[in-house]
Amino acid sequence: MKPVRFGFIGCGLMGRELATASLRWPHLLGDLPRPVIVAACDTSEENLNWFRKIPTVHAFYRDYRELLQNPEIEAVYCALPHALHAKVYRDIILSGKHLLGEKPFGMDLSAFETIQSAMQQRPDVFVRCSSEFPYYPAVQQIVRWFQAGAFGQVIEARFAIEHSSDMDLKKPINWKRQRDKNGDYGCMGDLGIHTQHLPFRLGLLPHMVGAQLANLVKTRPGPNGTPVPCETWDNAILSCEGHDQNGDVFPMVFEMKRMAPGCTNTVEYEIDGINLSARFTTDDPNAVYFTQSMGQKQAWTRLVVGQAPLFPVITGGIFEFGFSDSILQMLAAFTSELRGLPCAFPCFTPDEAHKSHLLLTAALQSYNEKRMVPLSLD
Repeated sequence: MKPVRFGFIGCGLMGRELATASLRWPHLLGDLPRPVIVAACDTSEENLNWFRKIPTVHAFYRDYRELLQNPEIEAVYCALPHALHAKVYRDIILSGKHLLGEKPFGMDLSAFETIQSAMQQRPDVFVRCSSEFPYYPAVQQIVRWFQAGAFGQVIEARFAIEHSSDMDLKKPINWKRQRDKNGDYGCMGDLGIHTQHLPFRLGLLPHMVGAQLANLVKTRPGPNGTPVPCETWDNAILSCEGHDQNGDVFPMVFEMKRMAPGCTNTVEYEIDGINLSARFTTDDPNAVYFTQSMGQKQAWTRLVVGQAPLFPVITGGIFEFGFSDSILQMLAAFTSELRGLPCAFPCFTPDEAHKSHLLLTAALQSYNEKRMVPLSLD
């Protein structure tokens, strides 16, 4: 299978995760199109130096426009502050390079529309957004149950991502706490798609939203230690009226929190139905919890799924699945779909990113106006 030659723009934490995943490609069974990283671009020399460890990378840039002129590159992975998404993603797409971008795919709805316009000009370019947590085998078990109709009528659903890195009040400020770089969405921007990929794909869509937003820490140490303002939301809870493809209506909650005591990067999904309920948490990543009926009563059962990912691997089924494995699975989904191969659960699509922006824009309106705001995502 012909490999996909990548250039990386933004060589920080997530760039390094995807780069090492590309080196694990023999871990996957079958003949899948291999990502080969040939170029790296970053303004940080330290970040570029790390990419010199990747044996396939032989071109290094400080200006992304120079990378886009490299004819060897077929696809780009781009991970930059949100304020840069509109310009850089647009330039990538118009250059004819395929794109795997990062969340939230534009700092706001207007920025997304700029990216969308570029996609309309270049329909030959394949574009997707990074989102790895649905590739945990336990989550994929929930997907299979849902697609088989096992849940019956949905009672309610909750999708959350919570961590506690900002509980350290001495943590220096970074761009995610600055409105001009992160945008008005705050924590909803870079965390929201983690909560939306699964329900949007299953057809569970919010049609009304009420937002509770919190900026809990008003200042943090700046570069010289002097306190500077924190301008973005730390935590967000979106209480929604959800609809499914059967027309049923149910409560639906999205939670995105940077200040969640005791959490590291905890992702939680739960769908409760009349016939079946199921939940997943990264605190117990190899298991899915589901209900079994015992006459008129229900009991929660823990099923260990183990190493049974969407794309089969060499690892034995008795061994555990982890975050790095989910990155490998997401990358396999991207390259497979790019090459026109079957993919049972594709990466987050531009259409779904549009829905995300509509939801988060309505959430800001809800908070500012202190009311529930209707929206149409169908």
